[in-house]
Amino acid sequence: MKDVVESILRGIGTGSVYALLGLGFVIIYKATRVISFAQPAFMLAGAVLVTYLVKPLGFFVALAVASVVTGALALGIERVAVRPMVGRPVFTVAIITLGIDIAVRVVVNALIGLDVRHVGDPWGLDTWKLPGGILIEQRHVAMVVTTAILIAGLFLFFRYTRTGLAMRAASYDQEAALAQGVSVGAVFALSWALAGALAAVAGTFAAVGGSVSESLWLVALTALPVIILGGLDSLPGAVVGGLVVGVVQEITATYQGDFPWLGGNVSVVTPYVVMLLILLVRPYGLFGTREVERV
Repeated sequence: MKDVVESILRGIGTGSVYALLGLGFVIIYKATRVISFAQPAFMLAGAVLVTYLVKPLGFFVALAVASVVTGALALGIERVAVRPMVGRPVFTVAIITLGIDIAVRVVVNALIGLDVRHVGDPWGLDTWKLPGGILIEQRHVAMVVTTAILIAGLFLFFRYTRTGLAMRAASYDQEAALAQGVSVGAVFALSWALAGALAAVAGTFAAVGGSVSESLWLVALTALPVIILGGLDSLPGAVVGGLVVGVVQEITATYQGDFPWLGGNVSVVTPYVVMLLILLVRPYGLFGTREVERV
C-alpha cells in the first residue's frame, strides 16, 4: 500500500509537468485550430535559459525571467513564421511548426554544449516523511503547487480580463469575434506567448533533480496523448489528462518488474495505451467538444 501511495504522489508531480505542456498545446489549438509541434523546442529552450540565469539570479527569479523570454521568443516566431501562413491548410501550418521545433532545438543544443548543465533547483532529491512512513519528494510538491498557481492564474485571466474574454470569444467563433472588434491576430500571438511560457516552466521542472540534455524535449511527446486523452480543445481536460497519465505511468514503473514479459520500459508506452483505451470509448477525449457535421 505504501508503494502505491508513493507512486500516486510521484505521478501527480510528474503529471503536473505534463499538464503544463498540455495546456500550452490546447491554448494554441483553441486559438488557431492548429497543433503546434514547436512546444518541445520551447520547453528545452526555457530549461537551458534557466541553467544560464540560475547562478546570478537564483532559481525562482531565473525561472520567471526564462518564462518571459521564452514566451517572447514564441510570440516572435508566431509573428515571423506562422502569421503569414494564416488561411493556409491546417496540415501545412502544422508542418511549419515542426520545422520551427527542429530549428530552435538545433540552436539550443549548441548552447547546451558538452558540459553538464543543471537548473539549480533548491530541492534536489530531498523528501518529506508523511504519516505511515510515506515519502514524498519536495520537488514533486513544488511541481504541484506551481502548476496549481498557474492554472488558477489562467482561470482568472480567461474569466475576468478583457483580453482573456477576447481569447475565449475567438476560440469559439473567429468571425463573430472579428465582428465585435476582437483582434484575432493579437489572440494568436498571445496564445503562442502563453504556451511558450508554460513550456519553459514545464521544461525546468522536468529537469529538476537531474540535468538538462538534448533529449529533454522527449518529455513533451507525452503531452500529445495527454491532450488527446483530455480533449484537444479542453483546458480542464489537459490538466486531468496530465494527472491521469502521470499517475498511471508511475504506478506502471513501480510494478512493471512483477510482469517481466511486458519488458523493462513498458511505462514509456503506457500513456499511449491509456489514450487508445479512452478513445475507443470517447473519440473526442474525456472533455473534448463533439463535432457534428451536416451534409
